[in-house]
Amino acid sequence: MTAFINRIGTALPAHDIHAAFLAFATESLTDPKSRSVFQRMAVRSGIGHRFSHMRPGDIAAGEVDADGFYRRGDFPTTATRMRAYETHALDLAIAAVIQLGPIALDTITHIIVASCTGFSAPGLDLQLAERLGLRAEIGHMIVGFMGCAAAVPALRAADALVRADPTAHVLVVNVELCSLHLRETEEVETALTFLLFGDGATAALVSADPTGIALGAFRSVIIPDSANLITWAIGDHGFEMFLSGRVPGRIADALRSGAGGLLGNDPVESFDLWAVHAGGRTVLDAVEIGLGLAPGLLAPSRNILQNRGNMSSATLMFVLESMMAQGNRGRGMALAFGPGMVAESFRFSIAA
Repeated sequence: MTAFINRIGTALPAHDIHAAFLAFATESLTDPKSRSVFQRMAVRSGIGHRFSHMRPGDIAAGEVDADGFYRRGDFPTTATRMRAYETHALDLAIAAVIQLGPIALDTITHIIVASCTGFSAPGLDLQLAERLGLRAEIGHMIVGFMGCAAAVPALRAADALVRADPTAHVLVVNVELCSLHLRETEEVETALTFLLFGDGATAALVSADPTGIALGAFRSVIIPDSANLITWAIGDHGFEMFLSGRVPGRIADALRSGAGGLLGNDPVESFDLWAVHAGGRTVLDAVEIGLGLAPGLLAPSRNILQNRGNMSSATLMFVLESMMAQGNRGRGMALAFGPGMVAESFRFSIAA
C-alpha cells in the first residue's frame, strides 16, 4: 500500500513585511558595525518577500506595525500573542484548505495539524474540524513545537494511517505565524534570525488514491553534538528562537558523512528532485555542498525562500506544491531540519 499527497493548497497573509522589517531592524541596531553587518547579510539572504497579517508600520513615525500590536518599549506578552495566534492561525489554515479546491469533507477521516508558533486548547485540529463541519468521530492530532522539520512527522503520521486503512482520507495542515514572535533587540544575531521568518499555511490531502506525490520511506536522524544549535523556548514576551551560526556547517558535515543513512542506500544521483526545507540561504548551500548536488537542483527551495521566506513547518509543503504546479516529474528526496538537531527525510515520486 502506498499513500499519496493528492493535492496541496497554500495560503499567505495579506501583507508583505520584509522591507518594513529591514527598516525596523536597521533602526534598532544602534551600533554602526552591527548595522553594517545586518545590512550586508540582508542583501545576501536570498529573501525578497515575507508575509504577515499585520500591516507594515511607518518606521519614521515610530510605528512597528500599523495596528499597534508592537509598540516600541512595550512589546506584547506571550499571552497577548497567543490570543492573536488563536484567531489568525485558524483563518489562515482555512484559507489553505480552500485552496485545495473542491473536496468532499464528509470523506475526511483524520486531521493532523503541525504548528510551532502557538498553542490553544481546544487546539487547531478541533477548531478546524468544527469550522469545516467535519464528522464528529474525526481522528485528530497536533504535531506541536517540533520546529521547521514538523511537516515530515505530520506526513509520516498520515502515511501510516493510510497504510493501515486504505479508505482513510487525511487532511494535513501546517500553519505558522512566525511574525507573532518579533522582539526588540540590539543584538545583530537575533535580528538576523528574525530576518528569515514569515507566515504561511498549507493543507494537503493524503490518501491511497494514486494521484499526485507518492510517499516512500521516511527516516529521522538525530545529528550528534548539535542539541544546542537550534532552540525554541517560550519566554515572557513571545517564543525565543536561537540559531547558531554553526548550523549550516553541521548540516554539511552530517550529510557528507552519510547522516546515519538519511538517504538510505541510494546514491545522490538516483534522485531527480530535491525538496529541501528553505531554512535559509546558508542552509540550502550546506545541503548542496554536503551532498555534492548539481547547481540548480535546489531551485524550487531557493524560489520559495526568495518569495516567501522561511515559514517554519509550512515551508517544505510550499516547495512540494511548487513542484506539482510546475509539472516536475521523477524520483525525489525531501529533507528538513529542526531543533534537536534533527534531520527528517522521505522519498517521494511524481509520475507523469
